[in-house]
Amino acid sequence: MENEVPRLWLALAGLGLYLGVRTIYRLYFHPLSHIPGPKLTACSHLYEFYYNIIRPGKFLFEMERMHKQYGPIVRINPREVHISDPDFYDEIYASSSRKRDKDPKYVPTYALPGCMVAAVGHEQHRFRRGILKDFFSRRSVAELSDSVNERVQKLMRRLEADRLNGNIVSLDDAFSALTSDIITAYCCGKDWDFVEDENFRSDIRNAAENAIEFTHISRFVPWLVYAMSALSPRTMAWIMPGKAKLFEFLESFLEYGQMESHVDKRKTMVATLADPSIPEKERDYYRIRDETFGLLAAGTETTGRVSTIAAFYLASDSRVREKLQAELKQAMPTLDARPTWVELEQLPYLNAFINESLRLGYGITARLPRVAPNEALRYKGYVIPPGTPVSSSTYFIHGNASIFPEPDTFRPERWIEAAERGENLKKYLVTFNRGSRGCIGINLAYLELFLTLAHFARRFNLELHDTVLDDIRIVRDMTMGLTRRGGIKVYAKLLPVDE
Repeated sequence: MENEVPRLWLALAGLGLYLGVRTIYRLYFHPLSHIPGPKLTACSHLYEFYYNIIRPGKFLFEMERMHKQYGPIVRINPREVHISDPDFYDEIYASSSRKRDKDPKYVPTYALPGCMVAAVGHEQHRFRRGILKDFFSRRSVAELSDSVNERVQKLMRRLEADRLNGNIVSLDDAFSALTSDIITAYCCGKDWDFVEDENFRSDIRNAAENAIEFTHISRFVPWLVYAMSALSPRTMAWIMPGKAKLFEFLESFLEYGQMESHVDKRKTMVATLADPSIPEKERDYYRIRDETFGLLAAGTETTGRVSTIAAFYLASDSRVREKLQAELKQAMPTLDARPTWVELEQLPYLNAFINESLRLGYGITARLPRVAPNEALRYKGYVIPPGTPVSSSTYFIHGNASIFPEPDTFRPERWIEAAERGENLKKYLVTFNRGSRGCIGINLAYLELFLTLAHFARRFNLELHDTVLDDIRIVRDMTMGLTRRGGIKVYAKLLPVDE
């Protein structure tokens, strides 16, 4: 027993010495020691841990405070640099001609090790993206216009019934049900009819909302991601009921997607992921399941969220509503009019309205670190060594007052005014990220937004119910931004448009 005490003190002394030497190295000798930022963030990941785990999802706003104090470039943890400069965005998120890897210590955030967005290496990501890229080309998506329009009209009929009955509608649920129907049908060839559910319930949205609560825990405890995948259905149902239900749904979804791919002589995405020509390790069950979940969750949440933001401002700003409806009445003289995607893209105010909704919808609010493995990045005299994770955030780009004056104000006119001055303001719209790893579904998202919002705004006026600005204002970053109510929630009573 007497010998145990000295050993314990020796171990503690050794640990203290190690931590002290590491702290001195990180502060004064590390390759990032010249980057501005708090000393505590340079020393340890505990700063980030506190603001994302103890105070869940608050690190985004702490980074905002750091930038105000230290400038546009900040060392936010011992190994990562964050840059809040819209004009440097394309250096971080470069095109495919310049190699960009993902930070292996960050990808557990997604909790989907088999999906495209979790591919660390540049080449692996390019391979996985290449399997599905033809499905999301402009041409392929344009061919979906009729089927997407049919689903949009189904939602309009459902909302019209709610209007006639005087119901209060949860618009976020309604739009997410629509986007879930569109992406499930495109992925596996079957319509799950979430729009017909009495409460617009979407298993996909429920599971995505359940999963994002584990976002930061997965980042700091990465083995948890793999442990979750190995859990029995009963244990998963107890720990993460939403994700367990989704996995049950995915089993039937994946089976159907492979079985029915021959129906319209077009291979589904699910069947394509399982094609025998793909190396076996890239088409096992878990890889296909993760990729499918990623597609369904992203295809549901991002577009549904932006549509909800658009509806809120349509209801709360009569000036915006009147301008948009006046333009739409010219393009759609009757409620039965069915303009094409291309025709709707020619409407300047609708374009501006959608762009402004995308700007304040943000998409992913989390920072997205990239690693230039063979290239030193240079920013205003600072040299960032190869292999360093460097990130930016949509939240900061879209809220930059030098690019978007009065950034918290919803003002579609800013896009029209910029175009008249010959400025390309859209280069600062990064809802779908950019570069070689930009969102693969951007064309599908735009198709949905143009068709959905054109028909919705042409048909309905809105009276908000139990909904104020704070219900769409981001207060937590859990990869997707959360509000005081959790997800973005907008309730409204629907009213007819005066003809």
